[in-house]
Amino acid sequence: MFSNLGLPEILIILLIVLLLFGAKRIPEVAGSLGKGINEFKRNMTDAQRAITDPIRDEMNRSVPPADQDPSLRPPAPKTTAEEDQARAPKRLIG
Repeated sequence: MFSNLGLPEILIILLIVLLLFGAKRIPEVAGSLGKGINEFKRNMTDAQRAITDPIRDEMNRSVPPADQDPSLRPPAPKTTAEEDQARAPKRLIG
């Protein structure tokens, strides 16, 4: 968004701020701006939680845990005696 701002543009903005508010009020204005930004971030986080928490709770309630639902468990491997013998390590004679 501000990728085109170079040093000259930033200096001009700072000069305008200095002329508008004066040297004595700049710390006060900067502090108020910082508090406003923090409050905005906190309100955005609260709004995001207000939206996502009920959705997450509903999803957790509607989907049973995998260890309790037998249909979600992987099937046990079925092997025959021949398959077990084929998988067994071979002994070398000698």
